Amino acid sequence: MQFNSIIFIIFAIIFFSLWPLLRRKNSSRWIYLTAASFLFYGWWDWRFIFLIIASGLIDFFAGLGMERFRNHRKLLLILSVIGNVGSLAVFKYLNFGINNINWLLKVFGIDSQIPATHLILPVGISFYTFQSMSYTIDIYRGNLKPTRNIFHFFAYLSLFPQLVAGPIVRAVDLLPQLETYTPISEKKRWDGLQLIVFGFFKKVVVADTLAITVNAAFASDTQVISMSYWWIVMIMFAFQIYCDFSGYSDIARGLGKWIGYEFPVNFNNPYTSSSFREFWQRWHISLSTWFRDYVYIPLGGSRRGKIGSHVTLWITMLVSGLWHGAAWTFILWAAMHSFYLSLERITNWPKKLSKLPAGRHITTLMIFILTILAWVFFRAESFVQAISIFKVMLNPSVFNYSVVHDIIDNNATNVLWIIIGSQLFFYFGLDKSEWILSESKSKRYFEPAFTAFLILICVYMRAPSNTFIYFQF
Repeated sequence: MQFNSIIFIIFAIIFFSLWPLLRRKNSSRWIYLTAASFLFYGWWDWRFIFLIIASGLIDFFAGLGMERFRNHRKLLLILSVIGNVGSLAVFKYLNFGINNINWLLKVFGIDSQIPATHLILPVGISFYTFQSMSYTIDIYRGNLKPTRNIFHFFAYLSLFPQLVAGPIVRAVDLLPQLETYTPISEKKRWDGLQLIVFGFFKKVVVADTLAITVNAAFASDTQVISMSYWWIVMIMFAFQIYCDFSGYSDIARGLGKWIGYEFPVNFNNPYTSSSFREFWQRWHISLSTWFRDYVYIPLGGSRRGKIGSHVTLWITMLVSGLWHGAAWTFILWAAMHSFYLSLERITNWPKKLSKLPAGRHITTLMIFILTILAWVFFRAESFVQAISIFKVMLNPSVFNYSVVHDIIDNNATNVLWIIIGSQLFFYFGLDKSEWILSESKSKRYFEPAFTAFLILICVYMRAPSNTFIYFQF
């Protein structure tokens, strides 16, 4: 069930109509949230429900076992991690592994081939698997007490707003919220509405409009030999994936506020970053901090010395790339960012460059350009396609700007200018200006009018519907 679908609107109307009647008691609240979330998730394929139940039961009983059998805590944690990573390995990485083994067999002249599987990739498996693992890891570390109510646990694990594409909410943050009933204030309802409207605007107006040009470019059998064309396409993709994913996170956070819960901010204008470290503090924050706390730091982090810290960084980033998808293109995307981060640590070039006249603006532009180059591997259908695009993008002799007007959708171009303008608005700190922060009557009238305007834009200027990009992860 997608947020940008009629069936979800019907689901949301029914859910929020019954929610005031069932939210006051813990038992009814948890059961209702679990049942509604299972319906939401099972709408794609009812068989997916059994996978999330199996994954959840492993961690629920592992958590209880850690409290009762303290001498076996490490064993129970290992079993929990194996169960979660194992489900990912089977459903997400099995065919990737088989294809690479078959390739190696061919290289060594062996005719035998392992047959590929035909398993359906469950929607959002990477998100709820990581969310479930954080529960047992935090119990093992002593940061969390296990819940003894199975519906309390599944209300946390399967809560529908952020179930399939984040943000990844940790048990230490959400389980306590689920234990109490807090009346929803008018301010929280209004804040939630604004987040939902902005999220839908990012998705159905910006991301889906840009997708028309981007998808056509990558699906074409005959590649356009124009440097300017591919730079524009990749800038469009950079904002498409940002608005698509951050739009989902905004909608999820807004729905969470309407239910009465707070989810973490997942994006903070990452393209205004003036270093790659800052970029990863602003992009997909819930995943970046998850890898930092559960992979990078346990592997030793910066405590391993200069060389060791770089090794740990690369391992963490490459695992992150593999998390995004079972393909070498995702690993190469992560490798590019690993290189960027290592070079930044060694040379500290962003800070040095920022000290020069207009240095901060130049640094931000360079970070954006390098990020776009890495996005080529992320979006490309294959390694071969990525390399062919790089050859065009980095070859000034095939600039050929005239072809752009004939191929690129005019609506996409207009939307691109609007979103670039909005990013400059945040980059120059205009969102923090005194006239924005003042509680004047004009602001009180402007916000509802602007929100209503965006709703009309979403209704009348939406592009053809596309699945959220991060559903494939």
